[in-house]
Amino acid sequence: MAYEAGFGRLCAHTVPLLLDAAGVRAGTVLLDVGCGTGTVAVAGLARGARVTAVDAEDGMVRRTAVVAGGAAVHRAALPRLPFADGVFDAAAGNFVLNHVGRPREALAELCRVVRPGGRIALTVWAVPAAPGQTLLGRAVAAAGVARPGGFPAPAPQDDFPRTAPGLAGLLRGAGLTGVACRSVVWNHRATPEEWWRGPAAGVATIGQTVISQGPEVTDRIARHFRRLALPFTGPDGRLVLPHRALLALGVVPERTGAGPGRCGGQRPRSGPKTS
Repeated sequence: MAYEAGFGRLCAHTVPLLLDAAGVRAGTVLLDVGCGTGTVAVAGLARGARVTAVDAEDGMVRRTAVVAGGAAVHRAALPRLPFADGVFDAAAGNFVLNHVGRPREALAELCRVVRPGGRIALTVWAVPAAPGQTLLGRAVAAAGVARPGGFPAPAPQDDFPRTAPGLAGLLRGAGLTGVACRSVVWNHRATPEEWWRGPAAGVATIGQTVISQGPEVTDRIARHFRRLALPFTGPDGRLVLPHRALLALGVVPERTGAGPGRCGGQRPRSGPKTS
């Protein structure tokens, strides 16, 4: 799978830190939201957690069901999840907020399904991006290719700054307590062929941009990619790509008065329990 070998391996770097922030240990009832190829689910199971994983794409659901055999895996997407209120001890979303059009509603839904006192841990890509993050985008721009339609950005009223204060503010605005946010910086290593394989296969928004205008344009982008990749190429021929993400944690507040604990003004909703 092109995603798993490229972007999936890149995003796996933050998984241990994400689970640490979520307080995942033996017995934790964990929701892995936007599970992708199952990296978080597998790591959660290895810690002894009871894992439920969801993703919007059938291929990702099938892949996670294979690699994380002890997890309950469902096709579902934020901002509406098929679970009752407060059934999880923790929720972990590894870069999932980068792929939802209504991040505030998505976070409110996570608040709903996590119990009072439970933790929500999230990663997003930081802005401004580290140099390694911009390599593919710069190759597309150098080839004179514009971002195609069909990939709308969140509306201004729904979006938030991709900075530590911006992400922390999103969590506080949802009513979460104990909010903390920090940067995570690392160098991702891959061969040029590995790093190009995902976009060339149409993986993610950048991949859809690369292949959207036919093979001739894809080849032109590839030539610019090879040229722009040279400064990142080490003596062994592998790329060393600096990346930077934000890791945030918030705690669902304890309920006050009658009714279920919730944050962000979410109304309670009934739904199936987790197994």
